[in-house]
Amino acid sequence: MHIQSEPKKEFRFTPRIINPVKIKNVIIFSADEQIRQTKNILEKSMPWVAVKILSDPISAGNYRSAGAMVLILDDVALNLVNTETIKQKNKDAVIVLLSATELIQCSPPSIAQEKLPYTAKADLVFAFNKTDCAPEKIIQSVVRSAEDLLNISKYSDVRRYIFLIVDDEPRWLSQFFPILYDIIGQRADVKTVRTYEEALKFLFGVEKESDIDDRQYISSGHGDDVVCLITDIFFPKENDLKSDAGKDLINLIQNYYPRIPIIIASKTKVAEAFKDSAFILPKGDPGSLITLRKYIQDGTGMGDFLIQNEKGEIFYRIKNIQEMIEVLEQAGKNTREAIKLRGLLESYGKRDCISTWLYMHSFRELGDVLRPMRIEGQRMITVLKRHLKREVLRMASTPLYIDNEKASNLPELLHLLKIVDPSKIQNLSNNDVFSSWLDRKGYTELAEELRPIHGTGQILIKSLSSIVAKWVHLYKEKKPINSDVIP
Repeated sequence: MHIQSEPKKEFRFTPRIINPVKIKNVIIFSADEQIRQTKNILEKSMPWVAVKILSDPISAGNYRSAGAMVLILDDVALNLVNTETIKQKNKDAVIVLLSATELIQCSPPSIAQEKLPYTAKADLVFAFNKTDCAPEKIIQSVVRSAEDLLNISKYSDVRRYIFLIVDDEPRWLSQFFPILYDIIGQRADVKTVRTYEEALKFLFGVEKESDIDDRQYISSGHGDDVVCLITDIFFPKENDLKSDAGKDLINLIQNYYPRIPIIIASKTKVAEAFKDSAFILPKGDPGSLITLRKYIQDGTGMGDFLIQNEKGEIFYRIKNIQEMIEVLEQAGKNTREAIKLRGLLESYGKRDCISTWLYMHSFRELGDVLRPMRIEGQRMITVLKRHLKREVLRMASTPLYIDNEKASNLPELLHLLKIVDPSKIQNLSNNDVFSSWLDRKGYTELAEELRPIHGTGQILIKSLSSIVAKWVHLYKEKKPINSDVIP
């Protein structure tokens, strides 16, 4: 008698989506032809967005969007438009100024608003010109920044991963944002503040330092969501441009959130005083951007998990949780080297480095379980191994569904990419779903390569399929995450 075995239990894959609310409409009201021509760029690079060009302030004021929208205006247009009316009609509207005025490009908000009051109507201010801040170079990061602002300010009920940028000059933000978004992809949001007081409010939920509650500060602000601080040294504090705002902010972060890596965007001598505890990014130095990418990958949990000593000597470079388990096996031994390794892992655990790395690689639930734990020694090793092995076993039975078709491994994913309706695939690609699933499966290099892929139709399918096919071949010699590590 043949006894039919029970079907293997499957677990549902829940992708990590940073921004639950997506920008649906981009409205451009500008007489500048360079800005108007960005419509073609957005339609190609952000195919999920509908772009419309308006020619008069009445049309802009009467516009109603069916979803979240960003209104992009130049200096003249912002002067003409009633932004209050627009926001009354569109609850999820973000007003963005692309300014060609040098005073606005290089000034803190208080000075710009005093001289040119219309700038106060904008939620975000960027600079544009014909060269390094040309509209076609910055437009994607402008729209993405608006989407991040909307989600952080209105839809912050989910845990976020935020790069906090503190700088008062829109010109540098326009130069830097395309680079930053290219590095982080869909794995984190970016929040910009331009004064010390705005930084305090965002991080701690207070107006001044003396109001920070040592017992409540984590729940009062967004500091717990910040995964990296990128700050200038000189920016307004109580409207004083010569204050110690940058130094004061860095000291606060190091006191309350020592886990947050700090990047100082400055060429000043003051910045050099922090070179042992922060990454110095000289503004305008192209060579430093290569190092910046490496620092962000290694320091924020987006790349490999590095186990290193205080001198920066790297002992282990961990790509996925299977490799993490192998390192934990070494740390569990009764040797002098294992004791040192356990000490390093304990220090990472206290600074939430392990949970942050798990968050960044799409293990949200696992990160939430491990984050509040404060355990040491062999018990720490035992608990980590148990949870990580359970996750490996779980992911072995967690397929990816595309239009009711199932993929459990790379060859099956490649097959689905070739047979499923492209419209069903586009949304998954836009929301980083493929990369999230692949990251958790252990295909970290493939996940990284797929992250910036956007498009429509057969062009998108061809791009995705060719990359996956390449890595199917490359991974034949490797063993990605699977249940083999489960004893």
